[in-house]
Amino acid sequence: MREIIFDTETTGLDPKNGDRLVEIGCIEMVNRVSTGQTFHAYFNPQRSMPAEAEAVHGLSETFLADKPLFAACAEQLLEFLDDSPLVAHNASFDFGFLNTELTLCGMQEVSLDRMIDTVALARVRHPGAKLSLDALCSRYGIDRSHRTLHGALLDAELLAQVYVELKGGRQIGLELVGEAVEDDDLETGLPQPTRKYREPRAHRPSEQERSAHAQFLKSIQSPLWGG
Repeated sequence: MREIIFDTETTGLDPKNGDRLVEIGCIEMVNRVSTGQTFHAYFNPQRSMPAEAEAVHGLSETFLADKPLFAACAEQLLEFLDDSPLVAHNASFDFGFLNTELTLCGMQEVSLDRMIDTVALARVRHPGAKLSLDALCSRYGIDRSHRTLHGALLDAELLAQVYVELKGGRQIGLELVGEAVEDDDLETGLPQPTRKYREPRAHRPSEQERSAHAQFLKSIQSPLWGG
């Protein structure tokens, strides 16, 4: 199964207030293994970059000034996405910006039916725990020491590893002996071991055992329970 893990960087938090997409990074996975195929692009947002947003991702107006508009890359992006499920962390945020950009250039929005939100998956898997990408990387021992600023492709690469762990780890679908189970049925995704049925052991003593026990009791000198 082909899936696309993606992340975005933006000028702010709300596309309805004029915030724009400035970076997108996509990772192709097949059967939850990265194929090495990626899509990565920066976009000129045609607006100023708020200082608080630049502090998060480090993308300045000067850096983005010579980058293409989203419309120039939209066809190539959609070709890469194809009809695959799209995985993102807090996915409604990324889908909101992606679909706003597609609408602005007169293209059809990506259906929300394709959305897989790793925050929702983590909330079920780890109720009450911190659900940020950093927190999940720490939980699963994923190295993020090279992540000094947010970056769409880097964050997508980290999220791809987190997503695999949230879905049961690298052993998903591994068949050993017998019939494998679906990966959503068990935490590990491995088949349950088969066990031979064993007749229950009789717990009532036989007459021979009762007689031997009575003889043993007679051999005890001054037993405490004898009165």
